[in-house]
Amino acid sequence: MIYLSQMLGIPVLDANDEQIGVVNDLGIATGEVFPRVTSLAFQGPGKTPFMISWRKYVEAFDNEAVRLRLPSTDIRFSYLQPEEVLIARDLLNKQIVDTRGMKVVRVNDLKLSDSGSSQLRLLGAEVGVRGILRTLHPALERAVLRVAKAMGKEVPERIIAWNYMDLLDRDLSTVKLSVSHKTLDELHPADVADIIEQLDPRLRAQVFAQLEDVQAAEAMAELDDDQAAEIMSDMSARDAASMLSQMDPDDAAELVGELDYERAEKLLRLMGVQEQRAVRQLLGYRDSTAGRIMTGEFVRMRPDQTVRDGVETIRSVDDDYETVNYIYLCDDDGRLRGVVSLRGLVVGRMDDFLMDLAETDLITASPDDDQEDVAEAIAKYNLLAIPVVDENRHMLGIVTVDDALDVMEEEHEEDLALVNGRTTASSDNDSSHLLARLIAQETWFFVWVIAMVVLSVLTITRGLTVIPGLLLSLGAPLALRVSDDMVRYVISFFFDFDEDDEEAPSMAGFAIRGIGASVCLGAIVMALTIVMTNALTTIEIDTGSTDTLVLAK
Repeated sequence: MIYLSQMLGIPVLDANDEQIGVVNDLGIATGEVFPRVTSLAFQGPGKTPFMISWRKYVEAFDNEAVRLRLPSTDIRFSYLQPEEVLIARDLLNKQIVDTRGMKVVRVNDLKLSDSGSSQLRLLGAEVGVRGILRTLHPALERAVLRVAKAMGKEVPERIIAWNYMDLLDRDLSTVKLSVSHKTLDELHPADVADIIEQLDPRLRAQVFAQLEDVQAAEAMAELDDDQAAEIMSDMSARDAASMLSQMDPDDAAELVGELDYERAEKLLRLMGVQEQRAVRQLLGYRDSTAGRIMTGEFVRMRPDQTVRDGVETIRSVDDDYETVNYIYLCDDDGRLRGVVSLRGLVVGRMDDFLMDLAETDLITASPDDDQEDVAEAIAKYNLLAIPVVDENRHMLGIVTVDDALDVMEEEHEEDLALVNGRTTASSDNDSSHLLARLIAQETWFFVWVIAMVVLSVLTITRGLTVIPGLLLSLGAPLALRVSDDMVRYVISFFFDFDEDDEEAPSMAGFAIRGIGASVCLGAIVMALTIVMTNALTTIEIDTGSTDTLVLAK
């Protein structure tokens, strides 16, 4: 086995053992499971780049040199072919997608295999720490491995096989990666969204450019709202409007709501008339309500139609509809009369009227209901969708179980953010706020640092012995830590109550409980520390400075 890092920079010798350059890259033919090295790129005199055919000119190679079978005067140079990739330029130190592990990783080195007859094949990418160490210096890798082995530990290679890799930093529209390769456009949209969220922002637009329109729209719907809005802002207005038209109306409305007004209006005007109307209707409802997350894509039929009519209607539903779980029976005025489940449709006879099979004691939602209440209703009554009706029971849309799960996840993240002292859960991914979050969450640490400085000054200026000073220094962070944990406990206790629970204390009560408990516990810890400090400072030292030094120790 050989690694790319071991080959870069080694001399290239012709048949007369004359050095004609040093290796700076290898080209591979990408249309194979384990691609063959097809080209040798080297740097000649004056740093002039050259490329030659590997199969035609390379006689032998090792970690010391690449030897050619012809003298330099007989070598004819070639060019990179459309199906070829330069692995140092296009792979090394680049981000790639591990389509098996569904994650984004950085290539630290590339593993090659000598398959005989001077053939060299690419096995995969090294994405672990060993690749970094080897790139710095092979001796450093060997030293770390020996130290790890002496400690009974292993530092394994982390190799991603070529047939599980997808590239991001290069336009691959004309490159076939592998005959057995699973590329981004074959992944589930939710997996694509997970991968995109791990990427550098500059690469996200490149990924969307590689996807088909439908899959790109589905992946966009799976992204965090802020990230989706950021990507949408970087796209051309026509491409963004086309993507919105491909999305479900509720997802499109949620995304448009994150854009600034001028951008949103421009995109809406470029959408189709029907899609624009559906999105504008949802945007007319307040945020975080059932109206904002409902969809108008549902199967509506009359009560006097039969099971046969229902089967034919479902067969004619477009593939891009939300999952059909119910048939909603509405009269001529659009008022909801009943709901027939797919199971009821299957067990009914073809000539049965739908109304005879319908459930009429319905759980419904108003478009102004809080989305969290609607999600809880879906969970409570084990529904796959809940109809949204106005005050006259006119059918407006449905909220599906997948939207309810999204709402519950969002509310859960917000609760965790509050418990952890953050304003939003999504701020975890914003590196610009790391220091602010550290200060907000670990205020006790900074107070401890200040206390240490103050106590050090007092130790010097007021004649405190070292041990009392150390006790005060240790007592301060302990008191602050206990207080901080108590605040977190009270906040967690707060979330055990529903906001409508009559037995729940008021907000002021929670505040008093948290502050009071924290102050009391902190005061107790600090009081004990001060008592011990005073006891030590009152000890009479009669034996001179030498005994004082012993006490300090």
